[in-house]
Amino acid sequence: MGVAIRPGRDGDAEAFIRLIRDAWAEFPGCIFDLDAELPELRALATYFAGSGGALWLSEDGQGMVATRPLGSDDAWEICRLYVDAGARGSGLAHRLLDTAEAHARAAGAERLVLWTDTRFDAAHAFYEKRGYVRSGAIRILDDLSKSLEFRYGKPLSGLVVEALDAAAAASAERRLADILIGCVAEGASVSFLPPMSREKARGFWKRVSTEVAQNHRLLLVAWLDGVLAGTVQLHLESQENQPHRVEVEKLLVDPALRRRGVGTALVRRAEQAAERLGRKLLTLDTRGGAAGEALYRRLGWREAGRIPRCELDARREKQDVVFFFKEVPA
Repeated sequence: MGVAIRPGRDGDAEAFIRLIRDAWAEFPGCIFDLDAELPELRALATYFAGSGGALWLSEDGQGMVATRPLGSDDAWEICRLYVDAGARGSGLAHRLLDTAEAHARAAGAERLVLWTDTRFDAAHAFYEKRGYVRSGAIRILDDLSKSLEFRYGKPLSGLVVEALDAAAAASAERRLADILIGCVAEGASVSFLPPMSREKARGFWKRVSTEVAQNHRLLLVAWLDGVLAGTVQLHLESQENQPHRVEVEKLLVDPALRRRGVGTALVRRAEQAAERLGRKLLTLDTRGGAAGEALYRRLGWREAGRIPRCELDARREKQDVVFFFKEVPA
């Protein structure tokens, strides 16, 4: 179960000050000046309550987090997530963030955002594992530390599919690598064989991010109740005599989140994106008998043919590959 997490109080000021001061001290150039820049830490519960937000502290004083509404678009901000160095890796940060996200969701939040210093690499990795992606420009603060901050965000509720720009694609690499490894382990027809190393998975997504930056590829991802659950791509490079065609590639859904509409939502959004890009003919291939084959047929894709014994499955046995196409609008 771990240590209890309770609502923060103004009387917890000493713990809040220590957590933030010690965290900042780990990074050269981060200046902690309580009186000049952070006087709200002396009554932090009141500070967040004044904006309709909430604050929590672990019972042992080793971690804190807050959240508050942003006042527009049903978005809430995650704030002040700090964990003592000795408690990192214990799961406390995840439990704190779970608490803040659950509160925001119960309050009607549809999207979460947060700002994190560009120097806080470990924090970036943590948020990215939790399905947050980079969004928008870097924020420049006029503070003593001369801070630069990344903006991260994610949809919180329901099933949402969005296209990622290059920065967001790069920040999603960790979570997408997890999904790819899981799908390959389950025998998915996605060009790789199990076991797949994390190095190979990250290398694949780094190449995808580069192609997104070059406008050679469109990367769509799906969140399910705040969890980055799946992805699909449109390969935009085409032959000179096929400007109307686009290839659909790498439909991946986290094995733990299948049969909840994620794959269907991704394929439909890929079709919509292709149509908006003026690509009326979509093509793809998949292993015969794989789960994707039934999905594509159900969504109105037509079989163009198959190549017998074209690829190896997870058992290294040769399997057919089926080619599909769809014209949009149907």
